[in-house]
Amino acid sequence: MSAPVLAIDPGREKCGIALLAADGVILYRAVVPTAALADTAAQQASAAGARIIMGDGTTSAAAKARMERAGYAVVLVDEYRTTDAARRLYWEMYPPRGWRRFVPRGMLVPPVPVDDLVAVILARQFLAAS
Repeated sequence: MSAPVLAIDPGREKCGIALLAADGVILYRAVVPTAALADTAAQQASAAGARIIMGDGTTSAAAKARMERAGYAVVLVDEYRTTDAARRLYWEMYPPRGWRRFVPRGMLVPPVPVDDLVAVILARQFLAAS
């Protein structure tokens, strides 16, 4: 069985982090300040012995360099349209209630940041391709 995957969705102010088992089960997910990325990711990756992947979008070069300075190998992966997929995943996990049930989900905006769910999508795509 392959190792777990720690996925990172880097951003200027905040980053999404998700740790998934090799079978795709979510073990951990969080949205953390960018300043805390290296510490949080290192704790999760070390505890699980995970491979680390990172979306290749906003600030990925700086975030990758920060992780590599901490001694971790990082693989960049394509994050095209993952925010849209994360929004869909949010509404699957937390179905709309009240009047929002009648609004097409594609028109709804999640009430919280979905950076952690973007990381989940990145990890699932990586695992599916592995």
